[in-house]
Amino acid sequence: MTATDEAANIRHAEKMKKHKAAKDAMLAGKTDDKGLLIVHTGPGKGKTSAALGMVFRHIAHGLPAAVVQFTKAPDWVTGEALLLRRFPELCTLEIMGEGFTWETQDRTRDMAAARRAWERAKEVILDDHHRLVLLDELNIVLRYDSLPLDEVVAFLRDEKPAGKHVIVTGRNAKPELIEIADLVTEMTLVKHPFRAGVKAQKGIEY
Repeated sequence: MTATDEAANIRHAEKMKKHKAAKDAMLAGKTDDKGLLIVHTGPGKGKTSAALGMVFRHIAHGLPAAVVQFTKAPDWVTGEALLLRRFPELCTLEIMGEGFTWETQDRTRDMAAARRAWERAKEVILDDHHRLVLLDELNIVLRYDSLPLDEVVAFLRDEKPAGKHVIVTGRNAKPELIEIADLVTEMTLVKHPFRAGVKAQKGIEY
């Protein structure tokens, strides 16, 4: 090791020591523990995938979670459903959609499906069993007015138990939902293979 390398290492160690002290002081002030309302939105891929990562973390820690899917249909074969069904004691999976709105082409039917899913979602949010609830693509049904936005926002703001985590996914999250959320992440689209003619692939999109 040269003298230059040794001097660089000493400077690095001193810098990291100060950095650690600052981080330790910052973390010492973070003492609150609460259930979070989390929103994943934006045009980029990964909203549901990131939310499912939190579901898997809960399962790994032995903490019960629930997943209510608002647009996916029960006959769709998805990787998350195949995996989550292996842990029925730790994950409640409710696949309650009927496909995308451009497939059903029936607003009354879409609204009925959204209502059924929302009523079930409220049940698992209010119960004493599940620690985390994922409302997959709830933003989509709110975008198309399949559920009253004010009803959903009021419930999540006023009735969600203090210790319960709730994740909402889907593009075009409503500003009213973003306003009451604790954590909001927007996925930004930079490149997507679909634009180059590549179809949805098993293990990547589903």
